[in-house]
Amino acid sequence: MRDNSDDYRSLFLTDVPMMDVRAPIEFGKGAFPGVLNRPLMDDEERRRVGICYKEHGQDAAIALGHKLVKGDLKAARIASWKAFAEANPNGYLYCFRGGLRSQLVQQWLAEAGVEYPRVIGGYKAMRRFLIDTLDEAVRDCPLQLVAGLTGTGKTEIITALDNSLDLERHAHHRGSSFGRHATPQPVQIDFENRLAIEALRVRERGARTLVLEDEGRMVGSCSVPLELFRVMQTAPLIWLDDSLENRVTRILGDYVIDMRAEFSLQYPQSPEQAFEAFAAYLLGSLLRIRKRLGPEHFQALDQLMRQALEQQQRNDDVQGHRGWIEGLLRDYYDPMYAYQREAKEERIVFAGDRDAVIGYLQDGRSL
Repeated sequence: MRDNSDDYRSLFLTDVPMMDVRAPIEFGKGAFPGVLNRPLMDDEERRRVGICYKEHGQDAAIALGHKLVKGDLKAARIASWKAFAEANPNGYLYCFRGGLRSQLVQQWLAEAGVEYPRVIGGYKAMRRFLIDTLDEAVRDCPLQLVAGLTGTGKTEIITALDNSLDLERHAHHRGSSFGRHATPQPVQIDFENRLAIEALRVRERGARTLVLEDEGRMVGSCSVPLELFRVMQTAPLIWLDDSLENRVTRILGDYVIDMRAEFSLQYPQSPEQAFEAFAAYLLGSLLRIRKRLGPEHFQALDQLMRQALEQQQRNDDVQGHRGWIEGLLRDYYDPMYAYQREAKEERIVFAGDRDAVIGYLQDGRSL
């Protein structure tokens, strides 16, 4: 049998398959990317065992657990663990602290003829490792932030670099009122775990600086970790420029063409329902900034958006959306970003188009 492991760094760097035997409610509150939940106990069983532990102690709780998970139910869960182990012979299992639950799963698997290692310290130790990993990266690596007007392609810069942390990708949100996707955002802990794993991998590649997009504290419902956000407030800014025409085209692709495709995937059997959900996404996003737009601007943009949606639904022509996109940039986003740029002017160390910005950041990535 392979040894149990506490080499968390290797586990995350090499994408080792892992099986989480915590209850589903625990898994839903925070997990690691790619990990499968194969619980020893379901939520109700865990709740009852927890009450028993508090009222009668560990031995009574263990006895109740064996009483609840037995017979066909026990056999089904062992079969599930065994299937995972056989499909992932280089993997590991873990529970919350690497204690009784994971040891019991190991024992039952061994009785079924499968020797399978566990992660020492379990989820709690791995989570602590990732928190420390991100804090160390922020402490040891100078940050550089890509800033610019809406639609200039800041995310494209982040994607093009091998020393970047992609906050929006890990948060599954584009960071604006139109930024949500057709599928939900991760819970906060999952967002933090994904971000820390990326930081670990970036540093493993030898990066000495980290590049991020200039974001607010919240990326949708996900909060940028406090220490990272604190350092971002004083980090140098690299300002990305692009033409209004290119920005409109980019936003048309992101918020209209791509989002229409996302909703189509969510409703593969009903194109009408997919378009209805897509239209609700656009109209609802505009409605969320109604007060900041003011009644006249909102009414004008809302009318343009509804006309564009009617045209798109009628003949699949998306060009009508350019009108409200350009108006939203010119009358709302650009004045807001111009104000923000003025406030941050002393932090801007470079400005240029896409190629110039990528060249600047690549030249400075090992500083």
